[in-house]
Amino acid sequence: MRRKTVVLLKGYPRLSETFIAQELRGLERAGLDLVLVSMRRPTDKKHHPVHGEIKAPVVYLPEYLHEEPLRVAKGFLLGLFRPGFWGAFGRFASDLTRDLTRNRFRRFGQALVLAAEWPKGAEWLHAHFIHTPASVAAYASKVLGIGWTCSAHAKDIWTSPDWELQQKLACAQWVVTCTHSGFEHLQSLANEPEHVHLSYHGLDLDRFGPFDGERGDAEGSDPAKPVMIVSVGRAVGKKGYDILLEALALLPKDIAWRFEHIGGGEKLPELKALAEKLGISKRIDWKGAMAQEEVLKHYRSADLFALACRVTDDGDRDGLPNVLVEASSQRLPCISTTISGIPELITDGENGLLVPPKDAKALAGALERAIRDPGLRKRLGNAAEHRVRAHFDHHASIDQLVDLFEREWR
Repeated sequence: MRRKTVVLLKGYPRLSETFIAQELRGLERAGLDLVLVSMRRPTDKKHHPVHGEIKAPVVYLPEYLHEEPLRVAKGFLLGLFRPGFWGAFGRFASDLTRDLTRNRFRRFGQALVLAAEWPKGAEWLHAHFIHTPASVAAYASKVLGIGWTCSAHAKDIWTSPDWELQQKLACAQWVVTCTHSGFEHLQSLANEPEHVHLSYHGLDLDRFGPFDGERGDAEGSDPAKPVMIVSVGRAVGKKGYDILLEALALLPKDIAWRFEHIGGGEKLPELKALAEKLGISKRIDWKGAMAQEEVLKHYRSADLFALACRVTDDGDRDGLPNVLVEASSQRLPCISTTISGIPELITDGENGLLVPPKDAKALAGALERAIRDPGLRKRLGNAAEHRVRAHFDHHASIDQLVDLFEREWR
């Protein structure tokens, strides 16, 4: 029996979270009846095609409680008459002693609204991200007296305190995560480690079919035929774009190259200013956010993909960036760093090049090596595509998730 399931999201739809949209569409195709509940309204002006294919209705909670006081008041009053209210309130009060913030009040208020407006016939709750969405899910599940599960990813794991992760791992029926490093960390905190599962997102290979064209043979010697380097990602600290720009500036002056960045992000003005300071701004095109089909065209026209992921001072980091899987599926050789789950996709010198994080000199060396050697790029790109198509088909992760849900519903 497949129960109607509410999926709680931090924001929906989001261009930067194609892996979630892909999963939602896969679960629908597998026969799950979903209702999407988002804690934030969308800010992206564009959507990926997959968003239009998802049939589930979307409900938005109050992003800030003061903006919709009537919904919040109704949630509180209706919650008082539910048997689980005081258990949820006790947990909230306990959490508040460790995290006395407005954010904590907001999550409890959102949970009460979710419980009051619970979709008719829904019997299960699944949260994407183990930080704030899981907080709302944990409170709401107590109020409603239903089970809940969670998908944990990257920032949500590494920027959450251990006490909170332990608490959520103890009350969720199970948690899945998408990298081995995250899996090991969560297992180390869980009272029942067997309830933590590793599940790679994989890629919808129907959308990212084989690239049948020919890659260019430019090796950086002809200014009229520069090697094209592309990167896709938000301009935020963990993506390491400042390091990548510094590496590009370190390349020998006789090498002809161009760089395209695809994505939005708060640090774009800083990065553009840094490119000017480094004297490389005329070689860079800032493309802004793009839908998936546009991104695919850039994967196919580029010679190299680069992403200088790192761990920020607050512990934030990527897990396994989906863009590396996407680029690899198109025979586009990738250069990245050794953090988190990236080495689970890329083996240095076999299907890509990896360097230590925050090392602009090492990154420049890898870029120069790949730029000057089109034969190396071809070998790495072919091996990258083979690995993705052999081991990162998203149907395997969908089957795993469906099996985990059905175990709970039997």
